[in-house]
Amino acid sequence: MLTIHRAGSSGVTWARRSAAASLFCLAQTDAARPLSLKILLGALNPTEGVVKTHGRTAFVPQLFQVSFDYSVLDMVLMGRARQVGSFSQPSAKDAEALLAALDRFGIADLASRPFLGLSGRQRQLVIFARALVSEADILILDEPTSALDLKNQSLVLEWITRLSHSDGLTVLFTTHHSHHALAIADKVLLMLKETNYACGCASQVLSEENLRALYGIDMRHLPFEHKGVMHETPVPVLPHAPRAEKSLSKANGDPVLRQRTSAH
Repeated sequence: MLTIHRAGSSGVTWARRSAAASLFCLAQTDAARPLSLKILLGALNPTEGVVKTHGRTAFVPQLFQVSFDYSVLDMVLMGRARQVGSFSQPSAKDAEALLAALDRFGIADLASRPFLGLSGRQRQLVIFARALVSEADILILDEPTSALDLKNQSLVLEWITRLSHSDGLTVLFTTHHSHHALAIADKVLLMLKETNYACGCASQVLSEENLRALYGIDMRHLPFEHKGVMHETPVPVLPHAPRAEKSLSKANGDPVLRQRTSAH
């Protein structure tokens, strides 16, 4: 559980680990994001208020860089540092946990591969496996879908949901994509300005008004049906550019493009 006490106020619970774990999202500006993460991880102290973490925390950075090209198995093993100890050898239980994590994310065949030779999606799954074997209660992810194509973004979001609702982890992740937050987050924290924020149920906090204040552009919520289920996603209202008109030819019914021109 993460609890934040603002100066002169009562505690505000951000995340709680339970049978139905809450899933949180931070959607904020680039300037506020790294500072907030450092405070949550205990690397910095807040100038006001108190941050309390109840449980073990694992952090997955946006870009995971290593100075040596470790194998995938070694990368995941580093997540067991707390259990193995500084001068001990991994036990049979540790090895079993590593292989089970790799197998769960469908990357067991990558165990001997060099980490730096993997694709962005594969690296992200390796780091998820590393976080899982650490037996953490709280998982903090910094923009986990950055630099991924749409298909792999969907895969990562699916795994975030599984880790939260199936494994009971408290998952807190940052993102610039409000549609990701609306799709999978139970609660959302929007950091709008230095002293202005909105926190609560995702469907309420991610309103058109709040998103306009966050991004500085008009936003609209578009409802649609997919496979018999109603969805809703926020989209930006972008400048409209004139385009060729699409019509049907009366002669043969083939679609043709007709560009508007003015006679001179």
